[in-house]
Amino acid sequence: MVDLSRVHVESFLEMMSAERGAAVNTLQSYERDLDDVHSFLTGRSVRLTEAASADLAAYLASLARKGFKASSQARRLAAMRQFYKFLYAEGLRTDDPTGILDAPKKGRPLPKTMGVEEVGKLLSQAEAEAGDAAPGQLQRLRMLALLELLYATGMRVSELVSLPARVLDQEGRFLMIRGKGNKERLVPLSQSAIAALKSYGRLLAAENAAAKDPQESPWLFPAASKEGYLPRQVFARDLKNLAIRAGLTPSMISPHVMRHAFASHLLANGADLRVVQELLGHSDISTTQIYTHVLEERLQQLVQTHHPLAKQAKKHE
Repeated sequence: MVDLSRVHVESFLEMMSAERGAAVNTLQSYERDLDDVHSFLTGRSVRLTEAASADLAAYLASLARKGFKASSQARRLAAMRQFYKFLYAEGLRTDDPTGILDAPKKGRPLPKTMGVEEVGKLLSQAEAEAGDAAPGQLQRLRMLALLELLYATGMRVSELVSLPARVLDQEGRFLMIRGKGNKERLVPLSQSAIAALKSYGRLLAAENAAAKDPQESPWLFPAASKEGYLPRQVFARDLKNLAIRAGLTPSMISPHVMRHAFASHLLANGADLRVVQELLGHSDISTTQIYTHVLEERLQQLVQTHHPLAKQAKKHE
């Protein structure tokens, strides 16, 4: 009998893309994870579509023995759950073998972040380099625009590098971002982000006009890549190099860390958690609650500064 597991995985991925609007990275992650499960089960002479709960539990146990983190195990389990729910919904199985599997326990670590001073150093370095009119200025202006947009909006790096070129035609202080699941959200721009964007746009237009064979790109940050826009890995690499030139530790800085800095600095300066949730594009407030430590610090400072008893205690010190 022919094993149709691979065919059903492809059907599952098509459904996730068409009906759920899953991002390309999400689909690739599901495919890798299910391929790994399939490989494990094949070694046990079990088909992916026919696996029992015990088979899948054995797979998770094998990951633990290999030293996989709880978060990695949980991600694999999430992929399996989605896949077997799909098989059940399609009538290809009469049960869901993942229903009785427990997710591995994992702590939720606080995200790496940057202080306001560190962000300031990074932006100052990018601004100084962008002002240099030597050859390669467009790339330096691009880096400044990328950084200003990232710190002003807290966008995901995938959202940032894939911004459309029509952003340059916008007037006003707001930007429409298309995020996960094709959901759109409106975020405000800072004056410095608007200025950096305009400077970059002017030079980009001038260089395109001067080119022998000008190429019209639909992307704000065009590049000779498969997608046609700046790869996020290239931006991350360039950001670390900029950090070194700014005298910062490169291992502590990435586009994702900048996103966390945006959220942490907003909360530390009085922003509401729900507002930050909307700006980050989190569908669930629980995702944003990793920043509650910032709120706790702010509340403690408020009490120490404004509570009458705290004021009396300071007088007696």
